[in-house]
Amino acid sequence: MFQLFKCQICGDPYLGDETLSKCPFCGAPKNYIVEAREYIDYFAQQIDFSTKELDNFKKALDLEIGNASFYSKAAVTSSDAYFKSLFKALFKVENEHADVFTKHLKTVKPEIDKSIEADQDGHTNLLESHRREQIAIESYQNFYNEATTPRAKQIFEALVKIEKDHLGLED
Repeated sequence: MFQLFKCQICGDPYLGDETLSKCPFCGAPKNYIVEAREYIDYFAQQIDFSTKELDNFKKALDLEIGNASFYSKAAVTSSDAYFKSLFKALFKVENEHADVFTKHLKTVKPEIDKSIEADQDGHTNLLESHRREQIAIESYQNFYNEATTPRAKQIFEALVKIEKDHLGLED
């Protein structure tokens, strides 16, 4: 029987027979996915994020837009169909992460940077992907350590796990 599930990180719903191992939109692990009736809408709540948390949300938004921009370009420029698909999927995930920060900052999401460069060689782009993901992991771990509200901690904890999963991508 189909059920409605929602992700506590990105808030997106999906229909399924059971909870997936990862959110199909943002990549959050299974423990962040709940039945829709149990979903807590953090985006609709008034959360008193600290100035430091809001500053880190802005830094994270810039990081996610930069990574989404790279993946968007790599999805087009990579000559191999496998890499095109991989980078398209990563673009969608990173773009979803940007949405999370945009919603909490109550701002307009910045445009994807179309001037960013990517290589035709998917292997080269994968190496750049790993470099970018490592920067994200380190940043999000620091942001988690600086966070004071449970919601900010939840977001950064989940993103560290998601970005570490991306490091496991091999060709």
